Amino acid sequence: MAKGIEQLLARQAITDQLYTYCRAFDRLDDELALSVWHEDGTVQYGGADTQLIQDYLGPSTDLRRGLLNCSHQVTNILIKIDANKAVSEAYVTASLQEMPDENNNVVENLYRGRYIDQWSCRNGKWAIDHRIFVPDSYTRHSFVNGFIGSSFLNVARRDRSDPSYSAFAKV
Repeated sequence: MAKGIEQLLARQAITDQLYTYCRAFDRLDDELALSVWHEDGTVQYGGADTQLIQDYLGPSTDLRRGLLNCSHQVTNILIKIDANKAVSEAYVTASLQEMPDENNNVVENLYRGRYIDQWSCRNGKWAIDHRIFVPDSYTRHSFVNGFIGSSFLNVARRDRSDPSYSAFAKV
């Protein structure tokens, strides 16, 4: 029974880390993003070289900062745990929208793929040792965004002034 509870707690901790990654990348919160990896954690996106997360994150954040917005979602999370090691596969959809042109035409880059992560629990914290992003598909399309400049899209922020930060700070 105790082992089952430990496995459930580990699964939930890993799942929370996957969700934290999405929030961190969409809110451009590098400190939060780094908390998902161990300090010596690495990433490999598509066929690119493996990099330390610290080396990958700065250029990635600069690229995302230049976008109108980005939105990551993870689903279909499978986790296998063996003591203080784990592996997970999570399906990901990432929408990266470029800045609009003078007619409010927006280009959206839609990535679909999977995060295959190697995890370990060190000092009681589950974090990524190595991530591989396996791209399954990519779609690029443009559309007219009629909401640009409206109050509807002026609520979200891509930093710590986003309403979610103050909501979490109250608990």
